Amino acid sequence: MVSNNSGSRDAVTAAQAALPTLRSTAAEVDADARFPEESLAALRASGLMGLLVPRRYGGLGGTLDHLVEVAQILASGCLSTAMIFVMHCQQVDALVRFAQEELREQVLPRIAKGEIYLASITSEREKGGHLLTGAAPLQSIADGFLVKRDAPVVTGGAHADGYLVTMRSRPESPPSQVTLVLVDSQQAEIEFSGEWNSLGMRGTHSIGLTMRAIIPANQVIGEDGEFRHVAVESFMPLAHIGWAACWLGTATEALRQLIALLRSAKRPKSLDIGSDLLHERIARIRQHLELISAYLRLVTDEVVDHRSQNKGLDNTQIQIHLNVLKIAAAELAYEVSDRCVQVAGFGAGYLRNTTPPFERHLRDLRSAALNYSNDRLLKATGLLALRDASVGLI
Repeated sequence: MVSNNSGSRDAVTAAQAALPTLRSTAAEVDADARFPEESLAALRASGLMGLLVPRRYGGLGGTLDHLVEVAQILASGCLSTAMIFVMHCQQVDALVRFAQEELREQVLPRIAKGEIYLASITSEREKGGHLLTGAAPLQSIADGFLVKRDAPVVTGGAHADGYLVTMRSRPESPPSQVTLVLVDSQQAEIEFSGEWNSLGMRGTHSIGLTMRAIIPANQVIGEDGEFRHVAVESFMPLAHIGWAACWLGTATEALRQLIALLRSAKRPKSLDIGSDLLHERIARIRQHLELISAYLRLVTDEVVDHRSQNKGLDNTQIQIHLNVLKIAAAELAYEVSDRCVQVAGFGAGYLRNTTPPFERHLRDLRSAALNYSNDRLLKATGLLALRDASVGLI
């Protein structure tokens, strides 16, 4: 999917260089439900935190194609780290596309140097994970804005250097009028709460926090009250494309590991490599991966094409395609991991602390359908589909 240019080679080489760190720490990160500090340090040092930062600010100048390839490489070692990375890149993309130039000049070079890891604060106790509404209001003060926020879940929040935060625009504004702001951790008083003891994705360390900060007016991202535009053009496409790439990377690695096991001397005696049933099961797994990969390529190309022509993504068909990508990738990647466990069997596939870690892949990928719920997206996609009388397939 990635064009053969220096930016692509730099990014892929950096991802492959960081991969041994991700692989060597993934089991411990999972067992202890701790943030993958060593992996993030490797990404900071690699330049990949600035993958989507334009070269004029010192970044790699990467594209969505580069993000898709890098995310798959990282997810083959540690899905938690890969998801942390793509969500950081989502925040970077919003800054690149919608921040004022003064703010871009201040922040983007530091991101490119690996000094800033950005987390996202969009959830609220009052509204849950609904992206396009806000409860806590932004308050105008003499020095800019007062941000007071209570978030139940923030991926990697305790380790972030900055946050992109959604706020209701003003105390008198309706919940649908939302503003996105950047908060540097040095500008904020932050208290963390709760613990992260999840089934899978244990390394994301997605605990809650409360924040109080005073920020200058130039840290508003996009137009005041117009977060929906930022979400449609940046947040949502980067999330669905980036997440799908991560899930594909982990699911593909599961099949690689299964094939290596089946072709090795350590193959369980109960597995007959000449069995027609085994061949059918492997074929189904490969079929699912091919379908995710192909649809991911098509949707990424569609978004890249629209961006290159300065066309907006607030288009019924494109929104359907992005939603379908997320839903299909979540469902099929999990089914791949489930089938790998079924083929590997109880001893090699189901038990914890075994190599390959099929059981960890299964737990991690179970989160995919819950991460911005497939049920919510199916409802939205159904409503969109009713408006698309032409049924414009990708």
